[in-house]
Amino acid sequence: GLELSINNHVADFSLSTQPGSSVSLSCLVHNSSQAENLLWYRGDGQVGLKDGNKVNISHLCIHPVNESDNGVTFTCRLAVDKSVQVSVTLDVHFPPQLSGEETLQIEEEKDVTLTCNSKSNPQAQTTWYKGNSNLILQQDRHELHQTSEASQLSIRKVQKSDNGTYTCVVESSLGRGTRNFHLIVEDKKAVFPKEAIIAAVVVVALTVFFGIVARKDKLFKV
Repeated sequence: GLELSINNHVADFSLSTQPGSSVSLSCLVHNSSQAENLLWYRGDGQVGLKDGNKVNISHLCIHPVNESDNGVTFTCRLAVDKSVQVSVTLDVHFPPQLSGEETLQIEEEKDVTLTCNSKSNPQAQTTWYKGNSNLILQQDRHELHQTSEASQLSIRKVQKSDNGTYTCVVESSLGRGTRNFHLIVEDKKAVFPKEAIIAAVVVVALTVFFGIVARKDKLFKV
């Protein structure tokens, strides 16, 4: 029966590359006795092809490759029968890239979370520092949450001693990335006793009300 190949691969495969490079993909029809139209897809979206690049063999060029192409699947399909297909998934290798809010101001005794967003391929390891030293985590105050795209450092009930610069260091076999977070701990603001104020207003209002009721006879006579 009919089958397709991409760069001589008749089964789905992965192709390693790096940002800034070019990737050329050639899809070829096998075991056909007539002209067959081909379709290309990037993920779920169809790629537009020129008329001379659709019959029996079709070429696709990705240039330049960037980090967002990592994990993206390109699929070549037979137009007359889309179940006949073959795919290639790009494996784009790049060093850690970091982002996140650099300066955070937080009131004393409140909770704060520093989020170090990181992208890398292959997977990287994250370490947190305070100043020039490894951050010593206190079980009841610090919590680390790690995902494939971010490392979050949460601090409960911040104190003045938490003030300072925190550094997120992400390392992989391709390189290292750093991101500084400046935590500014502000004085705790005075809290107005809302309940006491409301209670005082109610007392004053009732006093005035009952004062008016007690004097209503005199007021009506006047």
